[in-house]
Amino acid sequence: MMDFSELVKKRYSCRRYLIDKVEREKIEKCIEAARLAPSASNSQPWNFMVIDDPDKLNAVADAAITGIYSATKFIKNASSLIIVISDKGSFLTKVGGFVRDTMFYLIDIGIACEHLVLQATELGLGTCYVGWFNEKAVKRELGIKKSMNIPLIISVGYPDKDIQDKVMNSRNTKGWIRKPIDEILKYQK
Repeated sequence: MMDFSELVKKRYSCRRYLIDKVEREKIEKCIEAARLAPSASNSQPWNFMVIDDPDKLNAVADAAITGIYSATKFIKNASSLIIVISDKGSFLTKVGGFVRDTMFYLIDIGIACEHLVLQATELGLGTCYVGWFNEKAVKRELGIKKSMNIPLIISVGYPDKDIQDKVMNSRNTKGWIRKPIDEILKYQK
């Protein structure tokens, strides 16, 4: 098992997958990690729909990447898509969100999904958060109520090792450089 720092460094947005199907046991382990995430007022404003049938995945991906959303066409090559479905949280979190002008349910979704992708990384899977997609078309394709939101799709698969190695080796190039800690960390005066 990797230590946490190693796990965080290994996780990247994978856009090239092998054709190997991801075992449902691994997907369920990732969902279990997400299930355990904290949420505001314990609202747990998430549900996950796994698309792993190749025909259905292709149909959902086609719906997701229509029109201006074609930049995310790489999702067609994933073994699975995890559709993140949410409501806007409990009454208490909605009121708190209104007062604070903060969408707590989206913060909760982010925490849960980060648990999911880190678990996937530990299992040797590649993932990519996809927020640029045709939500209305995906809802129609999957029969999801209009009142529900799909804030994210997470593509999942076994990463193409050649691409993964190139990504890991290129982390010090301009596109990968993270701000130094002294730019993002401040202590009170």
